[in-house]
Amino acid sequence: MPRPTPAYDVAVIGLGAMGSAAIYQLAKRGVKVVGIDRFSPPHDQGSTHGETRITRQAIGEGEAYVPLALRSNEIWRELEGETGKVLLTQNGCLIVGSEGGSVQGTARAGFLTQTRKAAVRYRIDHEILSAAEIRHRYPQFTPKESEFGYFESGGGYLNPENCVAAQLARAKDLGAALQRETKVLSIQPIGGAVRITTDRGDFLAGEVIVSAGPWAPALLGSPFDRLLAPTRQVMHWFPVEAESATRWAESPVFIWSHGPDASDFFYGFPALPGTGTIKTAGEQYEQAIDPDRIERRIDPVESRTLYEDHLAGRVRGLKPIAARAVTCIYTVTPDSGFLIDRHPNMERVLVVSPCSGHGFKHSAAIGEAVAQIVTEGQSGIDLSAFTLARFKAAGESQQQAGLAR
Repeated sequence: MPRPTPAYDVAVIGLGAMGSAAIYQLAKRGVKVVGIDRFSPPHDQGSTHGETRITRQAIGEGEAYVPLALRSNEIWRELEGETGKVLLTQNGCLIVGSEGGSVQGTARAGFLTQTRKAAVRYRIDHEILSAAEIRHRYPQFTPKESEFGYFESGGGYLNPENCVAAQLARAKDLGAALQRETKVLSIQPIGGAVRITTDRGDFLAGEVIVSAGPWAPALLGSPFDRLLAPTRQVMHWFPVEAESATRWAESPVFIWSHGPDASDFFYGFPALPGTGTIKTAGEQYEQAIDPDRIERRIDPVESRTLYEDHLAGRVRGLKPIAARAVTCIYTVTPDSGFLIDRHPNMERVLVVSPCSGHGFKHSAAIGEAVAQIVTEGQSGIDLSAFTLARFKAAGESQQQAGLAR
């Protein structure tokens, strides 16, 4: 006789940032849920790995993100209490830019201005620092006189692997099933449910949450295969000079936009205890990649270019040769915003995947919001800014503009 197909109320495909948060929140609500991942999270094959991800409270990418960031911080603290793990370090976040600096590109257009507006609207504690004040307080940074800083004491960094591990452990404790090392081959509506075909058999679920990151486009098909683009990113660790060790150990996380192009941007972290290095990176969105064929080897030229294009003349106390570098994958939408919506051709499939490179700080609250949608029909935080409809509207506007010409 054929093996019976396991049945669940909800299946979560992909257990990284969004998926681990969603399955934890569903399990808390007593939902019969299974999580499926092609690897064994936390792992280093997708977007969610390493020791640090920046978190902020006032979000320059748009005010719609602020409630998610604030609620996520509350959830991280709750999880720390439940698990004893260190998840959130609030060592401050410094954003450097210029008054007229408006990065060309949807992710950070007017980034510094929008950050300040969000801080004022949500009454988030912050300071505006002149270039001289930045240099005095943090001598490792050397901004030009035309630049200034936004400092937020509540900013800092998350440990993404600890966050994922904590949520998956709690989900399992609360009754969730975890199906690791299992590749999802297809999802198909069948009656009032969804059949999930994997390389380890089939699963049946009343609803499916797809949070599969760079593997989502191939799994979901149209229109997501046109809207979601996996991109290769590289992070670099530069050694700290001995005389600057204390400064870098006590440094805030930082984000620096120093020109009009999207590539004129880098970010970084303090030197973590025992490492003797700082992690820093820019962002590369020029070319979409196949997540199963990503080039993991990193040419030393990539690290040298990062140092010369971004760090040289802006930060002090670092040696110019990287100690190491690793890759990760960002999956981005055309406007670099999130995409949280039902599949237009499969109403029981909720897509909660593309972080567009700035998602981890919001993921705990997104998991809660998704669980609310599945169990209550709507989320407590407004997610209307992240629907598919915005892309259709943008396409129609472009078409009308073309006809007008």
